[in-house]
Amino acid sequence: MAIKIALAGNPNCGKTTLFNDLTGSTQYVGNWPGVTVEKKEGRLTGHRDIIVQDLPGIYSLSPYTLEEVVSRNYLVKEKPDVILNIVDGTNIERNLYLTTQLVEIGIPVVIAFNMMDIVRKNGDRIDSRKIGEKLGCETIEISALHSQNTKQAAELAIRAAEQGKAAELPHVFTGSVEHAIAHIEESIQDIVPEAQLRWYAVKLFERDTKATEGLALDPAVLEHIETHIRDCEKEMDDDSESIITNQRYTYIQSVVKEAVKKKHEVGHLTTSDRIDKVVTNRIAALPIFAVIMWAVYYISVTTLGSTLTDWTNDTLFGDWITNWATNALEAVGCAAPLESLIVDGIIGGVGTVLGFVPQMILLFLCLSILEDSGYMARVAFIMDRIFRRFGLSGKSFIPMLIGTGCGVPAIMASRTIEQEKDRRMTIMLSTFMPCGAKMEIVAMMALVCFPGNAWVAPAMYFLGLAIVVFAGIALKKTKYFSGDPAPFVMELPAYHVPTVKGVLIHVWERAKAFIIKAGTIIFTMCVVIWFLMHFGFTNGTFTFLEDNIDESLLRYIGEVLAWLFKPLGFGFWQGAVASVSAEVAKEQATATLGMLAHAASEEEADMAAAISSMFGGSALVGLSFLLFNIFDAPCMVAIATAFREQASRKWGWITFGFQMGVGYFLAMVVYQIGNIFAGGPFTFWTAVAIAVTVTALYFIFRPNPYAKRRTQNISAVEARG
Repeated sequence: MAIKIALAGNPNCGKTTLFNDLTGSTQYVGNWPGVTVEKKEGRLTGHRDIIVQDLPGIYSLSPYTLEEVVSRNYLVKEKPDVILNIVDGTNIERNLYLTTQLVEIGIPVVIAFNMMDIVRKNGDRIDSRKIGEKLGCETIEISALHSQNTKQAAELAIRAAEQGKAAELPHVFTGSVEHAIAHIEESIQDIVPEAQLRWYAVKLFERDTKATEGLALDPAVLEHIETHIRDCEKEMDDDSESIITNQRYTYIQSVVKEAVKKKHEVGHLTTSDRIDKVVTNRIAALPIFAVIMWAVYYISVTTLGSTLTDWTNDTLFGDWITNWATNALEAVGCAAPLESLIVDGIIGGVGTVLGFVPQMILLFLCLSILEDSGYMARVAFIMDRIFRRFGLSGKSFIPMLIGTGCGVPAIMASRTIEQEKDRRMTIMLSTFMPCGAKMEIVAMMALVCFPGNAWVAPAMYFLGLAIVVFAGIALKKTKYFSGDPAPFVMELPAYHVPTVKGVLIHVWERAKAFIIKAGTIIFTMCVVIWFLMHFGFTNGTFTFLEDNIDESLLRYIGEVLAWLFKPLGFGFWQGAVASVSAEVAKEQATATLGMLAHAASEEEADMAAAISSMFGGSALVGLSFLLFNIFDAPCMVAIATAFREQASRKWGWITFGFQMGVGYFLAMVVYQIGNIFAGGPFTFWTAVAIAVTVTALYFIFRPNPYAKRRTQNISAVEARG
């Protein structure tokens, strides 16, 4: 039978990096909690019968978040053969708290002290063998980032699994606490497995009902146990959960005092501390963040990225591949419909999507460097400070940071939020941060309507952030979402130089998603769009339209839908079909416009000029199209994920409707009011846009009607007390 090794540890301890190193997998590695929201599985390189499982990063085995529930249920109920506990050697006290819980489960535990290269660089010393003796576990020192001793750690875990011997329980609890736990063990020793006796006894002492609900204890036994707990609480003058927490930390401090020698005293400023004094400064933090993100988009979209995309679209796909394909197909006498499908449909559509991949790769490269260096974790800390002023939590910003890559993991990352209403709100808001697919639309419209403008791409990023903040403020003033924000605690990793391998893995994984989507969903949609674009009824006969797309089915469908977009300024059939097709996959908006531009290439000089002519050469219309398509509901996969994570059809539709409404009305307001400033007429839709603006401002800036009520309720309780 296969041996199962479970990787367990705190968020940001290097667990997923170790998983990737051991399995050759490329799971995403981030510097914030919530990246691994489900357990991942892979096989140890060179060992087909060894399964390695990457559990969500957790601080404890208490059921405060979904991550902790997933990890605990797996460890206690599914029982892997061995736990490889990854401990961050630079933050050892916090990490060993989880270790003291893992050894109580009754499964062999091997402790891998990670980031030892940084520990040694800091001049610190950790006697890992002594810590292992205290906790009854085998230990090893590793650096997952640099693949130091990682294979040896796996071999050590395999040997522990084959021996099948659990760790000898350390003497964590003392005095009346140990006395009470021993009595509880006596009461349940015939009910639970012997190996898990200590685990269940501690959980009963903590009154952790989620962990013990399956025991079905007799009421008399429960009352006997409760008597011992109350006696201990009375003696210790504290609640049972706090008593356990305090004794764990007291024990850990005694172990660390013996086994860890720090070169510098507490309060010594490290290099990371000195950098943080600048980049997390209350005044300078936001301007620094704005400059960094502007530079990221300037490099990836406006300058180098734009040059590469121009060459890819105009030269690689526009001249070389298109001309080669046309000549080759004509040489073999290919039928006109098939030639048009390949040249106009596949090359014109899929090629347009792939043409923007260079910009996406540069964007992912810059973001991966920021993430791997540890800076983006600081951004979460900075935004928590801002979010909390408006009743929001920094935990909600974590999914939004992840969402710059893809909306699906962003929605799933909301699982880290304990409070249901905050989690629901985060799902509603997280996809407003432009993902990589939406950035293709940004890149195209910047090229078409705002050539050379360095502010379009970063402006969309910061506008997405503003929408999240202001929409969150408005939602927090409603009955359902009102209340204090969820607490936000995270470890800030030390700054370090990203490895080339790690960065390239991140970039490849994100770019691969585009390429796979281009070869599957986008390819299929392009074939469908091509068919609708090149077939129609002429004189009552359904026929192939080689050049005249004005009589195509696509134009007919577009004109049926175009009225929906008239208030937004792009009430023409091309804009309608591009926007509707974008709900399948956001890149499809660029693919559809690219195909339409390709069909018009005989009349237009290039793709950008052809698309610009569709929008009447109006930058305002192009901006409206851009705003709608990046701030409406995400692609169908993300929509389906939101429905699943909301766990309610009602809330799924509320989420979809809210997102569509924000995108639609934002585009309407910008176009209608912008049109007035451009000298256009005042119409009914202008009045609607002004009314929407006033209503939105009212809900954002009105006093919170539920804050006062909550304060009154608290005062009333205090008065009764």
